[in-house]
Amino acid sequence: NFDKAISNGISAVDISVSLLGSQRLQQISIPLNESALIDYNTELNSLANVRDYLVTFLTNLLITTSNSIILQSSSLVQLTQATNQLTRNTLMLVSNRCYELSVALNAMFAKISYEDAQSASNQLFQCASNILNAVNGPLQGRTSTLDLDYSRANMVPTDYDTDLESAWSNLNLFSDGNDFSTETIEKNRNIYYQKQLANQINSQVTEMISLLTSSLNIHLNIGQSSLINTSQSFVSLETISIQSLKDRLVKQVENAQFNIPTDFILNTTSNSSISLRSRVDPLASYGNFQNTNLSRSISLSIIDQNGNEVSFAAHQNNPIQLIIPRDPNVLIPSMYLQNVTLINSTLNNLLFNYHYINITTSLPISVHFEIHSLNTNLAYLFIYKFDQTPLLNSSTNLIDGSTLFCPFNLINDDIYRYFIDNQQTPTHQSLIFGIRELNSTEMNNYCLNSSSINMSLPITDKPFNFTSNYELRIYTSGCYYLDENNNWKSDGLIVGSLTNHYETECLSTHLTSFAGGFIVLPEPINWSYVFANAGFLKNKTIYLTVICISTAYIILMIFGRFKDKKDIEKLGVTPLPDNDKSDQYYYQIIVFTGQRANSGTQSKVHFILSSDNDETRVRTFSDPHRKILQRGGVDSFIMSVP
Repeated sequence: NFDKAISNGISAVDISVSLLGSQRLQQISIPLNESALIDYNTELNSLANVRDYLVTFLTNLLITTSNSIILQSSSLVQLTQATNQLTRNTLMLVSNRCYELSVALNAMFAKISYEDAQSASNQLFQCASNILNAVNGPLQGRTSTLDLDYSRANMVPTDYDTDLESAWSNLNLFSDGNDFSTETIEKNRNIYYQKQLANQINSQVTEMISLLTSSLNIHLNIGQSSLINTSQSFVSLETISIQSLKDRLVKQVENAQFNIPTDFILNTTSNSSISLRSRVDPLASYGNFQNTNLSRSISLSIIDQNGNEVSFAAHQNNPIQLIIPRDPNVLIPSMYLQNVTLINSTLNNLLFNYHYINITTSLPISVHFEIHSLNTNLAYLFIYKFDQTPLLNSSTNLIDGSTLFCPFNLINDDIYRYFIDNQQTPTHQSLIFGIRELNSTEMNNYCLNSSSINMSLPITDKPFNFTSNYELRIYTSGCYYLDENNNWKSDGLIVGSLTNHYETECLSTHLTSFAGGFIVLPEPINWSYVFANAGFLKNKTIYLTVICISTAYIILMIFGRFKDKKDIEKLGVTPLPDNDKSDQYYYQIIVFTGQRANSGTQSKVHFILSSDNDETRVRTFSDPHRKILQRGGVDSFIMSVP
């Protein structure tokens, strides 16, 4: 069913998380078949319901020996292998059970053989990875929301009438700003419970990893290691001397790696040995940031002889190098063709072809540019500035950065590459960059003459003139670590220049769990084309439409304001003009005029108010400031009497 879905245009990264070490799928670029997606989700929910039923038979068995732990944990691994078919109920039961099995294994580790401890730990590490993958999949947008989860989240709880502080009934938790629609409330309520479970499972998995590490560590001496390398999880545990940690390369699966520098600070009193625990999970946790939804999660921990994690700090000028791989099935869109030769024929005085991109984000990102000229013999000048248009001419130098793209810099794929690291982008909302083609004289002076390279920039006051079009692709990346509150942070992390479509290079001064961000940006706005084609003669229809709509809006606004004033006049209570200042009693009289035709009147209406003991003189309804007794009107008056 998965292969059928892929063959019908459904992206693999939208419905599943690739296994560790898997090869990139050959995905066909065809329109999405909606019926195939419906069929896929129907079968997915059917299988999820079966697993939700079966799990109840596996989580209440007795734990007696190491063999029972191995048997139960292997059964749970098989049940949870299809991580996109696990409901929250299944995940909660499996997480609790795997934690109980880890506690039981840790209690008997001194009494069992290393082989049994490794076999049981192998299964439990995979169980931990599966449930982490499954609970984060819907939050990261990598797997579908299951119908059973959605219906359970929005089912009225049994304690609804008695639990006054129940989160279920607090609509403010689930609204989207002022959107309190049923669809929004139900969707966000399901996400809320998914996040709650994700936090619970993250805490349990952290404890499980610590328990399993202790169970294996007791059996390892210096130079010995334990490796668990499966399609669900990669865990390596190795006991080494502190001296051998210097300048050490810790390799993981899919080119994931940690390169430890020579100089660092290790906060431990032990001088003999330490343990390195290296992990890779197929999917990064959701945390508070969805830009990590295509990243693997990698971690490296240093553990002392007592089983406690040791604080590690590298120097800022000699950091740890990390390589964080992405899901191999990430889709990289084609480059966008920039038809700049067409702009040459338009009337413009621009020195560069400008593009605008939005870089607003909650955590710092790096920006990566890829430019492919259709004529590889051409050279270009690239400039940029944050939050405003860059300017570079003989009298103005208003740029934040620049570079020259010369043909001799091209590699096998004929693409010019440039990146702005994540230390430059914080506090900025946008980036505007400009490109212009160098003429033959500039190429000779700045590209062919090696003594001039990078020493200065070719500056001109002439408008750009492109002789060939080019293609453009821009993507962002980021380096993030998971803090103790399960939130992604980027403090002290720098995105490296080796970052590409399929992995992120990070430079860090500490060790923890890491993930990389990745987003391919849509085609940037071409301001040069906009400015060059913004004339009235080329856009008569657009301008006339805007003028007509604006004129109509202004007229309606004036008319509406006039009507508002009339409505304001109708509000309030009007004292009758024949009231006497010496009167001591006051009555409010409200007159309703009907809605039928000719219900209103312009005549003066007189009345006498009478009671059992007395009556007023002839009184008159009147208001000198507005018309009264109009059709459908409500008029209020104050009448005074002696």
